[in-house]
Amino acid sequence: METRAITITSKQDKELKIKIIPGHFATNHSHINYYIDMTGIKTKHRQAKAAGQLLAKEYATSTDIDTIVCMDGTEAVAAYLADSLAESSYGQLNRDKVIRIITPEFNTNGQMLFRDNMQKAIWQQNILLLMASVSTGKSIIRSLECIKYYGGKVAGISALFSAIPGQYDVPVKALFTPEDLPDYHTYKYDECPFCRNGQKIDAIVNSFGYSKI
Repeated sequence: METRAITITSKQDKELKIKIIPGHFATNHSHINYYIDMTGIKTKHRQAKAAGQLLAKEYATSTDIDTIVCMDGTEAVAAYLADSLAESSYGQLNRDKVIRIITPEFNTNGQMLFRDNMQKAIWQQNILLLMASVSTGKSIIRSLECIKYYGGKVAGISALFSAIPGQYDVPVKALFTPEDLPDYHTYKYDECPFCRNGQKIDAIVNSFGYSKI
């Protein structure tokens, strides 16, 4: 499967690269025709720094950020994002501010939660939600509902890749979009053309990686 991988370089920064593998893949919410590998951005410090700096430009001069809620292993990107927001060169709004970076837990039912000692980072704070990959938006909905439950105010949504422009009237600021991927498609389970043609699933995927079947 890996031999089919294609490297996509960001139009905004040549340091940022993702790999895509064509095939038949299943996520928690849909079937897709590409597995999008963002391991490099999430684990290599130069790529994480470039990603954080680009995302920071979307919020530095117009949006007050108190806390970044990280999903899907995006903590390294979040650290550089927060550091960029706090630099004076990125404007006045978040200058020298201490920005918290937190990650939710999930219980046995898959519900998001924040422990008591973490809830003060959410309550009445301006929250930036950082995702790795967004295909249908259902993960965003679950995250926004959790943040609202704990009293947070969603100031923005960022993603390394997003197939949708926004959710609940909040735009998703993404580094990569379907415009960067040739012929990217996402399908509901009962509308998947691969399944209808009897093509087996190559792998189960999520934002952390894939498991071949």
